[in-house]
Parts: sequence; structure tokens; C-alpha cells
Amino acid sequence: MKDNNHDTFMGASTKQGLDIANKSREIIRNLIGEEIKDLKPAEKDIVERIVHSTADPEYAKLVYMSPDFVEVAIKSMKNNETILTDINMVKSGITRYDGNVECYIKNEDVKRIAKENQITRAAAAIRYAAENDFEGIIVSGNAPTAVWEAMDLYNNGEINLKAIVGVPVGFVGAADSKEALRKSNIPNIITKGPKGGTPIAVACVNSLIQTLKEV
Repeated sequence: MKDNNHDTFMGASTKQGLDIANKSREIIRNLIGEEIKDLKPAEKDIVERIVHSTADPEYAKLVYMSPDFVEVAIKSMKNNETILTDINMVKSGITRYDGNVECYIKNEDVKRIAKENQITRAAAAIRYAAENDFEGIIVSGNAPTAVWEAMDLYNNGEINLKAIVGVPVGFVGAADSKEALRKSNIPNIITKGPKGGTPIAVACVNSLIQTLKEV
């Protein structure tokens, strides 16, 4: 793998952008170096990007990754398997991926499934994906119901799920869903407690994509 201090941190490509990105990374490493010192390079990059995207060093203490998460996620991406997001904002933030990035939240069949089963559209979107040969990674930055649905389908052998980026934000259900995911046997990354959201989900996935391109 190439040196982890690559020249495209957070998408920077011009000299001014690179100067800012490098200075930001230096500040971040000074702030959270102790918390991430035992992580592997790819895991460190994920946490650094999350802290960079939020300007919140506390995330270094909130992020948990299962030991197999990065390896499994990178393998899935290497095979160009689908990345399924809970909302379109997360999908829009994911860049430079060679495979498909999907979001079914506005799909008419998903709306029907949600109404018929009295579940959220985020959960219905996961169910719809499972019924339509989904294979890959699920990314939730906002909907704990998507995390619950993905876990249920996985445990029932009804979805070809490789890993979950489970970082939904909120005070209702988010922390519980992430704690359940952390304890599951699904390769995962979570943020403990109510904190999370689109920037964290996007930072995680784009870090993985960058790592894949450096291999």
C-alpha cells in the first residue's frame, strides 16, 4: 500500500487545497493521535476523515470498527459490488467509486412496501434491495430503521450483505441500533451514542475508496 499521507485527502487536488488539507491532517493527528495509535493505517484514515469532516475530535473516541470491517468492505468494493445508501444525500457524497451507488428511498415500489407493511421507507428500501439481488455494502447515516432491517434480513439469510456502515444520527433508535450492530457478526463500523449523520457516512466510504485505489 502506498503511504497513507496521500495527496487527495478530502478531495484536495490544487496546491492551495493540498496545503489546507495537509495542515488539517497535521492538526487532527496532534489532537487524536493517542486515541488512534493502535489502529491500522486504513482504519486511522477513516477516523481522521471523520474528524476532519465534523471538526469534532470526540469522534476518535466514538468510532468503533469490527476487526474485519475494512478488509471485508475493501474486498466488496474491489469486486465493484453495490453500495446502498439510506438517503440520497449520502449517495451524492460518495465519489470515485467504480461500482454502483444506489438509493431506493424514492422508488415507487419502496413506497408501496413501506405503506403495506407500515414501516419506514428507509427500511422498505433495504427490503426492496434484498428482493432484487442486492450484493454489497449498506450505508446508513440517518435511518436506524435501515440498520435494523438490514440486520434482520441478514440474520434470516435473506440478503447478500457484506458489511454495514451504521452511523445514523438521532435520539430515537440510533444508539440502540448501532449498539446491536456492534454486537452482531456483521462486519461493521458505528459511532457510539446519538452522534452520526451524512458527513460521517460519506467520510467513511470515501476513505475506503481511497484505500482501495492505493492498493
